[in-house]
Amino acid sequence: MKALRVQHLSDDLSGVELVDLPQPERKQGEVLVLVRAASLNYPDLLMTQGKYQFKPEPPFTSGMELAGKVLEADSDSGFAPGDRVMGGAKTGGFAETAVAPARALRRIPDGVSLATAAAMGAAYSTAYTGLVELGGLEASQSVLVHGASGGVGLAACDLAKALGATVIAATHREDKLEALEAASGADHVILNHGRFREQVGDLTGGTLCDLVFDPVGGDVFDESTRCVAFGGKLLVVGFVAGRIPEIAVNIPLIKGFSVVGVRAGEYARRFPDRGARIMGELDKLAVSGAITPHIDRTLPLACWREAFDAMAAGDLIGKVVLEP
Repeated sequence: MKALRVQHLSDDLSGVELVDLPQPERKQGEVLVLVRAASLNYPDLLMTQGKYQFKPEPPFTSGMELAGKVLEADSDSGFAPGDRVMGGAKTGGFAETAVAPARALRRIPDGVSLATAAAMGAAYSTAYTGLVELGGLEASQSVLVHGASGGVGLAACDLAKALGATVIAATHREDKLEALEAASGADHVILNHGRFREQVGDLTGGTLCDLVFDPVGGDVFDESTRCVAFGGKLLVVGFVAGRIPEIAVNIPLIKGFSVVGVRAGEYARRFPDRGARIMGELDKLAVSGAITPHIDRTLPLACWREAFDAMAAGDLIGKVVLEP
């Protein structure tokens, strides 16, 4: 089978190669899947560089998130050959066949395409865990979403709008404003350069934002501390900007807001019942059409380099899906 292997860590993808490998062997508790679609996530890029918190030892097959059909499964797994499934593990998805723990997969709801299923899981589970589970999002609240053109950011915009929030989508790229406005469905789209607090204040009538969803970090986090309403929450999702910011604790004390770390995968592992409920709620929203992942492009696995380069350059609006 064809598989995208990280042969050695590198900053320029020189250690990544599409190779021929034997089909993986399924172990007890695992499911063998014929992969039809797999979506690229920012941690996939970071893992090729050894910069993600999970650091698999090379060589390993890249790809966290997949959708496809069951080839083999334990009789008591709840899956049977031919079932359409979505999910995955931390690695292994960018291949023609993959194995994943049965607990890490779920059936694709009827009416949801394989590409949509592959693009939905990680991004939307992060958005739901942050905004709803940890953030307590309520209809009519205001949400500021940074990195809004990325897969996770767009998922947060889509979900927040579906749940009745007023959404301000923020990007650092002026050339993305028009496309982001069309893709996100946000009420407002802004540039998060420099001092954007005044603009946020104007858009919210001075009340600022109940929730700030921040996968960017760096200077964006620093300014976001000025954009959170009293009693609000600043959700720390990641540090795409590169700099991990610091905050003096008197700031959230005086301004009366909380800083909340969002690790959706770890949250689901520690609280599996809650994780399953989150996925169930997302499936309902997807089937109803309330949420729909925005797919920037779909590429064959052989064009993996285009996908990774576009993500590294920040050129994507939403997700990119690779088809083995």
